[in-house]
Amino acid sequence: MKKLGSWIVVFLGFIVTLILSIITSVNLLNFSGDKGLNTQNIEKNIEKLKGYSWFNELYENEEHHRSFFVSIKIRKYLESSMRVSKLIRSGKEQEKFIVLLEEVARLRIKG
Repeated sequence: MKKLGSWIVVFLGFIVTLILSIITSVNLLNFSGDKGLNTQNIEKNIEKLKGYSWFNELYENEEHHRSFFVSIKIRKYLESSMRVSKLIRSGKEQEKFIVLLEEVARLRIKG
C-alpha cells in the first residue's frame, strides 16, 4: 500500500510538471501576442539549476557562460520547465545538455 501511495505522488508530480510545461510552451501566460522566448521562465529555470554544482561549473565556464544569454538553442531548452526538471533528474539528460552546450560553443568559435 505504501508503494502505491508513492507512485501516486510521483504520477501527480509528473502531471503537474506536464501541465506547467504545456502552459509554458504555448505561452498562455503571455497575453501580449509576443511569440518570443519567455525570459522570466528562462531566468527562473537557471536559478533553479544554480542549486546544482554540475550546472554551476557549466554556467561559470567562460566557454559556455555566454551561451546562456545569446544562444537561442540553449535559451529555448531552458525555457521549458519540463525539460529542466528532466535535466535535474537525469544524468543522461545532463550529458545531452553538455553536448548541446559544446556544439553551440564550437559553432560560435567557427562562425
